[in-house]
Amino acid sequence: MKLGKVQLPLTDSRCMEAIVLPERTGFYRSVGKRGFDVSLSILILVAMLPIMLLLMIITMLDGGPPVFAHERVGKGHQRFKCLKFRTMRVDADVALKEYLADNPAARKEWEEHHKLSKDPRVTSIGRFLRRTSLDELPQLLNVISGDMSFVGPRPVTDEELGRYGAHLPKYLALRPGVTGLWQVNGRGRVSYEERVKMDAAYFYGLSFLGDLGLMLKTCLVVFQCRGR
Repeated sequence: MKLGKVQLPLTDSRCMEAIVLPERTGFYRSVGKRGFDVSLSILILVAMLPIMLLLMIITMLDGGPPVFAHERVGKGHQRFKCLKFRTMRVDADVALKEYLADNPAARKEWEEHHKLSKDPRVTSIGRFLRRTSLDELPQLLNVISGDMSFVGPRPVTDEELGRYGAHLPKYLALRPGVTGLWQVNGRGRVSYEERVKMDAAYFYGLSFLGDLGLMLKTCLVVFQCRGR
């Protein structure tokens, strides 16, 4: 494996200096991973299309759009719209604000994990989609477009980048993943600090066999309905 230095320029006002990372190359990391992502995404998209159309119809029954697009930060600090089947109420922002204002414990949980174990915004069909991870099927389009990879760090918002500290360059050097170490190792039960360490570990250990193993573990998690 070639070792050198690679610079990743940041446009974020919090850090305008170029970041320097050890350069890690190899066929799978530089070429094979992308080819694998596109090929597998197309196959799964074709196979799952009838189910996806059905889920779109069911999700629209409350009068809202079937797919939710939320801005995330990806490789090279590029922002993109991360796609998911909508699992929340159409007035989700208002519901969250009111819930956190009335519930100090929930507000603390949100500040620490940016997630809620009992989220008042989630609809009935949304709970099913999250438990089975079917809400993430539209991310196949993100993978095909090159914004995401099948395996990688969890896509984060711009405000979450500050939590990565010295590990931020590693996150920005990779495409975010539909699944990854965090998704198969506890999800909401893992602290944000541990999640950041997992993303850093993935950067150094990225390999085809490693990705394949994480994908198989993800299938097991989905089969056991151990989603969010």
